[in-house]
Amino acid sequence: MLQTLKSPCFLSLLILTFLVFVPIANSKTQNFLPKGSSLSVEDESDLLISPDKTFTCGFYGLGENAYWFAIWFTNSKDRTVVWVVANRDKPVNAKGSRVSLGVNGARVLTDFGGLLTWETNTTHTDARRAELLDTGNLVLKDPNGKILWQSFDFPTDTLLPYQYLTKNKKLISSLKNLTFHSGYFSLLFDNDNVLKMIYDGPEISSLYWPAPYKSVFENGRFGYNSSRMALFDEMGTFTSSDELKFSASDVGLGIKRRLTLDYDGNLRVYSLNNLTGKWGISWQALSQGCHVHGICGRNAICVYTPDLKCSCPPGYEVADPSDWDKGCKATFNQTCPQSQKEKFVRLPQVDYYGYDLNYTPKSSIDHCKELCLGDCRCVAFSYRITEGVCFTKNALFNGFRSPNFQGSIYLRMPESVETSESNVLNGTSPKCRPGEAKIEVGSPDMYSSSTGRSMRWNYLYSFAAVLGGIEILFVIVGFWLLFGRGHGLPVFGEDGYKLMSSQFRKFCYAELKKATNNFKEELGRGASGAVYKGILADERVVAVKRLEDPYQGVDVFWAEVSIIASIFHMNLVRMWGFCSEGRHRLLVYEYVEHLSLDKHLFPPNFLGWKERFKVAFGTAKGLAYLHHECLEWVIHCDVKPENILLGNDFEPKIADFGLAKLSQRAGNKSEFSQIRGTKGYIAPDWALNLSITAKVDVYSYGVVILEMVKGIRLSSWVVIEEADEQETELTRFVRVVGRKIECGENSWMEDAVDTRLNGQYNRNQVRKMVELGIACVQEDRNKRPTMDFVVQALSECEDEEGNSLSKS
Repeated sequence: MLQTLKSPCFLSLLILTFLVFVPIANSKTQNFLPKGSSLSVEDESDLLISPDKTFTCGFYGLGENAYWFAIWFTNSKDRTVVWVVANRDKPVNAKGSRVSLGVNGARVLTDFGGLLTWETNTTHTDARRAELLDTGNLVLKDPNGKILWQSFDFPTDTLLPYQYLTKNKKLISSLKNLTFHSGYFSLLFDNDNVLKMIYDGPEISSLYWPAPYKSVFENGRFGYNSSRMALFDEMGTFTSSDELKFSASDVGLGIKRRLTLDYDGNLRVYSLNNLTGKWGISWQALSQGCHVHGICGRNAICVYTPDLKCSCPPGYEVADPSDWDKGCKATFNQTCPQSQKEKFVRLPQVDYYGYDLNYTPKSSIDHCKELCLGDCRCVAFSYRITEGVCFTKNALFNGFRSPNFQGSIYLRMPESVETSESNVLNGTSPKCRPGEAKIEVGSPDMYSSSTGRSMRWNYLYSFAAVLGGIEILFVIVGFWLLFGRGHGLPVFGEDGYKLMSSQFRKFCYAELKKATNNFKEELGRGASGAVYKGILADERVVAVKRLEDPYQGVDVFWAEVSIIASIFHMNLVRMWGFCSEGRHRLLVYEYVEHLSLDKHLFPPNFLGWKERFKVAFGTAKGLAYLHHECLEWVIHCDVKPENILLGNDFEPKIADFGLAKLSQRAGNKSEFSQIRGTKGYIAPDWALNLSITAKVDVYSYGVVILEMVKGIRLSSWVVIEEADEQETELTRFVRVVGRKIECGENSWMEDAVDTRLNGQYNRNQVRKMVELGIACVQEDRNKRPTMDFVVQALSECEDEEGNSLSKS
């Protein structure tokens, strides 16, 4: 058989067959349409295909008789659409519809009977051809190749690499899954030059991203520009003129990606697996879907059970089970004044954003009830017992339940209404509606044609798949003949492999053992295990942590690391994967080149003030993300300089987060079998046997930023000369410096700041860090601030005096 394959006659026959089949497979392929030509909805071969075959343009059918002129990914399993012609809310039918490049230079879409449905703005131009480019951009060109019109200027819900988003463009989500009709969510540049996501529904409009309760600067944006321009590039990086920047988790070349504003209101980056044709999420704007406004409609509450669901509160019922946009309606008469006695039903950890009648600080709950009962417009009030803050509400929109919300909503209703809090935890998916894919266009006698067209599509793709398989077979045999069995076959699907390897995945122990050269180069060691440097087969440099404690069962271990793998933040070290094989438990992280903070901060090493403040601010943002924004609220439990790594330009990245504690949504109590953390950074909560909350991380963070100011370890012991007793440096620092600050002494900064800085620091930044640090290490955890508050406080002095350093 081998001799036959190598014979000249057989090889000639093989090449001839290959040359014959390839043209047949591609005979219908074209990427341009000349003037005077058209594409018909009735001819399945009327398609434009980009030269590299990534994109296809033509009529795309959904439901029984609805077709859109669209562009989609050729090789994705579901033929994912990235652009739909401007009439997305008025699809055409399956008979007589066509798109043409007319003699007047305009591209037109006509429905059955020649009815004009859409037209480009290129009338009376010398447009000679329509062309589908490798970028997925459909363009009209003149004889000189100049672009007269392009689909990139009219995005639908998706941005492709090198497609600009400017002040005149916006992404609009689909109304439902598996449809193209315009939804209620938009991504656009607002009047303050900041890129935002807005819900614009039938009843209300509401900004929900970035966080509407924060200022532009607190959200890390910059509004003092007029360019209003954003770009998503082929590396998977998004940059915007308002200083928003993010990257896909699999950043790099060779992967097909798209940035899509989904029908659920979340903005996501998707990466295509070339081997399976399926998409994977490689970045998303909101880790908690309940932060999307309008997701559940009036009066409804967004909850996690554990998936995102919509639910009606006690005393309310769903208005339309098939459409959560209509929310919930009251089961009682809401006229005012009521002829019967009223009550308030408390829903803990539930709030409704916006529509406040008034804001009353330092208020009692009884006073808040009186305010609501005295105003006919008030339907509920929100009360935060820890702050004594009252918000009365005249409407209930954007409801959500979160264990991080330290307050309750009190619903106003007649005493006669029977209520139960249990139904808040139930609900249905907010965007799943019966019959959502059934779309009908035209008269019933046309419907039969859709079935035939669907079958023709199946035959077309089956035929193409067979021919493609033949081509691949001949290529493989050809390489086998050229290089012989001993040389092996070349690697096919390289792009797909890179995608698979760069996504979060499970590694085998032998693979990591080889990558680390049998765990040769140790980068550091902590309470849970040692970290080693490694190089994977795809040449990525990684840090591999080998857990010395077998940790937990395989199921629990996998459940937790999979949650951590979905977390994306610039100030958190990215986890690439894990190994759970026998008793081996290993975690694979990105390698951060400048190592940990302690290697730079403590003598004999030195770190300048600008870098120290940057590390303090970035670390606070990373912890705030873990505590307040993750779908699973993560408590680090071991915040210390060794777990703060420094990347490019000394941007901090928190390492070792997540495996200590994933806080439950239903409550904030946590049980631990043993104390976790590092001596000197452990909060007193552990010794007092209190339930563990995010405030243990706040304490540890306080120790770290005070060490950053002082430049030494504060966990060591010193002797008090007057009493000949011992206390920690931290206790002494807080006692001495805190007392001087309270007494208004101006010399406290000399005792607080690292003398090696030689006065080169920002005094206001030092003051703010010391005040926050002392507040964070309070023994009473209720007096410690939240990390959200810390971020806000530091942001107020981040750019002070241009962040320049001045003599004290």
